Amino acid sequence: MSAKILVAVHSAADLFTIRNLLTEHHVLTVRNGLEAMQEMNAQSEIDLIILDLKMPGGFQVLTALNSNEKYKKIRAIILTKHDELDDESKGLKLGAVDYIRRPIHPDSFKVRIGMHIELLKAYRLFEHAMHENRLRCDAIFQNAPVGIAVSYSSKSHLPGESNLISINPMFEQIIGRTEKELSHLGWAGITHPDDLEADLDHYNRMQSGEINGYSMEKRYIRPDGSIVWVDMVVARLSTGKETDFNHICIVQDITERKTIEKVLHESERSKSVLLASLRGLAYRCNYDHDWTMQFVSQGSYDLTGYKAESFINNRDLSYNELIAPEYREFLWQEWVRTLAERRPFQSEYEIITKSGQRKWVLEMGQGIYDEYGNVEALEGIVLDISDRKELELQREYLSKYDTLTGLHNRNYFEEMLANDIEFISNRKRALININLSKVDLLTLTYGFHYSQVLIKKVAAALMPLCTKDCQLYSTYTNRLTFYIHGYRDKNELIEFCIEIEKILESILSVEGTGAGIGVLELDDSETDVKQIMKDLLIASENALNNPNQRYSIAFFDKEMESKILRQKMIQKVLERIAAGEEDSLYLEYQPVLDIKCNQICSFEALARVKTEELGIIPPLEFIPIAEETKLIIPLGKRIIYHALSFLSKLSAKGNDTVGVSINISAIQLLTDHFVSDLCELLDHMDVSPERLIIEVTESTFSNKLRKINKTFGEMKALGIEIAIDDFGTGYSSFARSQELEVNCLKIDKYFIGKLSCLEPEQAITGDIISMAHKLGRYVVAEGVEDEVQLQYLLDHGCDQVQGYLISRPMDEESAIELLKKGCLSLPYLNNQSK
Repeated sequence: MSAKILVAVHSAADLFTIRNLLTEHHVLTVRNGLEAMQEMNAQSEIDLIILDLKMPGGFQVLTALNSNEKYKKIRAIILTKHDELDDESKGLKLGAVDYIRRPIHPDSFKVRIGMHIELLKAYRLFEHAMHENRLRCDAIFQNAPVGIAVSYSSKSHLPGESNLISINPMFEQIIGRTEKELSHLGWAGITHPDDLEADLDHYNRMQSGEINGYSMEKRYIRPDGSIVWVDMVVARLSTGKETDFNHICIVQDITERKTIEKVLHESERSKSVLLASLRGLAYRCNYDHDWTMQFVSQGSYDLTGYKAESFINNRDLSYNELIAPEYREFLWQEWVRTLAERRPFQSEYEIITKSGQRKWVLEMGQGIYDEYGNVEALEGIVLDISDRKELELQREYLSKYDTLTGLHNRNYFEEMLANDIEFISNRKRALININLSKVDLLTLTYGFHYSQVLIKKVAAALMPLCTKDCQLYSTYTNRLTFYIHGYRDKNELIEFCIEIEKILESILSVEGTGAGIGVLELDDSETDVKQIMKDLLIASENALNNPNQRYSIAFFDKEMESKILRQKMIQKVLERIAAGEEDSLYLEYQPVLDIKCNQICSFEALARVKTEELGIIPPLEFIPIAEETKLIIPLGKRIIYHALSFLSKLSAKGNDTVGVSINISAIQLLTDHFVSDLCELLDHMDVSPERLIIEVTESTFSNKLRKINKTFGEMKALGIEIAIDDFGTGYSSFARSQELEVNCLKIDKYFIGKLSCLEPEQAITGDIISMAHKLGRYVVAEGVEDEVQLQYLLDHGCDQVQGYLISRPMDEESAIELLKKGCLSLPYLNNQSK
């Protein structure tokens, strides 16, 4: 039984735990006594309340439950601790039916709640027992899945003479007539003429006492002329009433069954036609090595080139001779194994037709056993699957080859490279990547097909350079890669690259575009294929971006290596921060201004990292590394802790209204227990969930939308606000935003920056604000830097703004000092509000 349960608990962690334990019930949540009373007045049929006596107004709610008749049916269970015995005693005296002590034990909690719900169920069953008993007989009659008619007349078959006291809805549905219409016509009047004589004969014999009842299959004629078949049972009925003849008639609609029987009859007749049209053959054969045929369908001719009778008793050849030699023993062993396990047989193999053509077939069959379990015969079908096999070969080709160039593709190349890394050593190897990304620019002028043809032309021109030790691969849409074995030295690689340059120039110079050639020499220490491909791409991108040359060669070198080394150093810093070994992570706070009242309503917490060795590391540099290495999870916890500490300090100074927004990665949201851990931290820091805003960039979770949106819903239910950051970029859309459990849209600064150079009627920012409001979201504009932008946002009803016009990010002390002013010194806004 699903119950409506009101959970009145102050602790966000307890609230979250209880909600998760009661997912099969309709749960309402409040956090103080006043909200509890409001919910009890607003909601009907609350079954159970779980009440925290220590929350504000807890005892007042219990007193109201005990004294107000309106709440008498609500069962109250109080939430206490082991040392709150007086509260337990007082609560039970005030009418509580039970108590549950913290910490909440999930299994015990569910059993206790389940027990009370079962008691509630039992009470309701008892309350309705008598009422249900009165309705039972009528309900059976009215809702029976068969038609029932009761008569007190011997002339119910005659028109106008019927004295039917009742027919149920199913009877009316079957015959297509009402009780009144049946009484007027009599049942003989709606019986099919071919069935009437037998029906009346049985009826008269029952009426005379010769038989007590009868059953038969008959047809009724409906008002529209259609026929309904019924299975009918008629019997005498003793009711205690003094009438000339009482009887009951029960009918069941068997029209569908009759239709199926007719179809089956027709199917037997057309069986030979179906077998003839089968794209293959059906068979029955002996269980021997020749598969001696007892029966073969006519489809064998189209499949094999042999007529069916050619196989009967091996007249012209056995079926085994048709099977390609390499499959014969395999098929025999498969049948032996399948029959031993008494399973259906299925296998794919090749046959050789009369014309010598090979065809792929799928055989599906089974053994036929006698009463002693011995195999009598085999039966099955053999289908032509040559077309399907051809598609499979095509799919296999696509998995290994690039359709545009005909070269082996990246998947094949990476598998081969991984194999070489494992088994080949002490041999010089190198990769040369031809980066043709600039060819994509031609797509804008000449179209996609033109650029694809050009890449295909380049690949064909490079193919003559291939040898046994030098192979060309298509490793991306616009990148080709040579894999070279056994070269002498770097000079040989340079000479080879020059040859590539000449070929590229002969094709690309007329197009006014160029290419980059990146070279990576491999050694035995490099074992990570993904990293190798990344290093190779870095080299070709460096060559491509050379401003002085249209065709440039770049070897992966120390400078490139230093970039990777820096990334690794940043990763080490992040690892030490995550482990608590280094304190170089800190937060700055940028105020968010409510422009309608010129008041700071919140701060956005911005993570910063600064070390002596690396200096200030920009977020755009360390955040991607943190996400790629999953260090964002422990780092995110530290960021949340620092932000909540800031809120605690604000509360200590008497400010309980200003909130803090924190940027959260989709990786964090997808971790187990994210919400429960957040609730525990909120409780520990004594911070109200309503002061916390979680910001997420939508494009980061587009592939996990449903799961993350569920997490949004859980946080939202606790009072935490959810904001979509950088709205208007990437995958963001109003269609998707409407599905999300969010409160706020933060317009990306790209759109705000445009306000300074566009006419107001050309900007779409106002439309974004309007649409967001229609979806019930409030709007924050990011990157506001001048008064023109601010005026536009004021004119179009934007709710909040942040940016350098308001304030740059500041440290914690400066943020607290700023709040003492009450509002920012923006006379412009003050003048607008007058």
